[in-house]
Order: sequence, then C-alpha cells, then structure tokens
Amino acid sequence: MFDNIAPTYDKLNHIMSLSVDKLWRRHALKEIVDGTPQRILDVACGTGDSTISIARAAAEGTKVTGADISEGMMALVMEKAGKAGVKDRIDLQVADGEALPYGDGTFDRVTCAFGIRNFEHKEKGLAEFRRVLKPGGKAVILELSVPQNRVIRWVYDLYFLHILPWVGGSISGDKAAYRYLPASVHNFPAPNDFCAMMEAAGFRSVRCKTFTLGLCRMFVGER
Repeated sequence: MFDNIAPTYDKLNHIMSLSVDKLWRRHALKEIVDGTPQRILDVACGTGDSTISIARAAAEGTKVTGADISEGMMALVMEKAGKAGVKDRIDLQVADGEALPYGDGTFDRVTCAFGIRNFEHKEKGLAEFRRVLKPGGKAVILELSVPQNRVIRWVYDLYFLHILPWVGGSISGDKAAYRYLPASVHNFPAPNDFCAMMEAAGFRSVRCKTFTLGLCRMFVGER
C-alpha cells in the first residue's frame, strides 16, 4: 500500500495537515538532537521528512539511519536529502521495525514519526526500539491522535473519515489507502495505554505531550 501511494505521499500529507506536521516534527527535534555527534535511528522513515529534518538539525558528525519496510517510500529519500544538503549524513536500510537488524545499544536516539500505528505488534516494535538504544538513550515517537473534546472530535471525524479519504483517494488513485489511514489512527491505543506499553517494554521516565488540540501526541521514553 505504501509503495503505491509514495509518489503523492508528501504532497497529500502537507495538504491534509495544513503543514502543521512540520511544527510537530520541530517539537520532536528538541528531544532528539542534543548538540553533540549522535547515532540516530529513524524507524518507519517513509519518504524521509523526519530523517532529513534530524540530519539538518543535528551536530556535525551525526549519522542518521533511516529504516523502513517500504522500498517505494524510501526511493524518494536520497533525492530530497541531496537537495537539503545532508545526503552524506544519512544512510538507509530496508528493515522491519519489529525485527531491527542492528546490535544492542547501537543508537543514542530512536525515533518514529507517524509510523508505529502501522505496526502489527507494537509491543515488539517498542522492545526493539529499546534494545537498539544505548543506556541513557531516548525513544521519541510522534503519532496522530484522536481529540478528546467532543466538539473537536465531531469536526475531526467529519474531515478525517469522510473528506480525507475522498481527497486522498482522488489524488493518489488509491482510495483504500486513505480509508485505512484514518482507521489506523482511530485504532491506536489511548495515550495512557500507549505509555503503559512503553513502560512494559522497559522504558523509564515515559511521558506524553499533546499538540494541536489532541491531533498529535509525542511519546518519550528513556532506556
């Protein structure tokens, strides 16, 4: 599915979020980069928006690894990275987020932006995030969310369940994908439940921050 929608994915993301997703990524950057050379893993990197943002913001000497199960999505990353001037800071690998091909304690940070809701077994993914982190490292996860305010939820559902699938399907040619995407957000665990999942995977100091009336949440946990 993600291979099929890759050519229009960036355009649709920015149109349908009114580019607010860029603001959410900037919030995440404050938790990811620390001013020193780092090894950072971006899981479910997709077409590389977060990967490239991290590479641009990180200190000299940082290496950012983008991993994704969709080769079609990743095919766009290096072209975008070249235009951004950070191609030499990024490497890519086709990889399943539930079985990461990296050794224990490899990375200073693991991040996943708007991807973990697509994992079949989120608990396995979280355990893998923790495993590949160095002691003291952090996992930073951004995910779309359902607003809790009833009025905002009504407007959200009207847009997300009816307008978005029509617009996304018309532009991408894949209506099923844009019916799946809203459904995946609605099926994502509630914030407290996801924090509990992170703690069960071994993360400590787990916290959640809400953005834009509950449309997005950031989860942070330390190894």
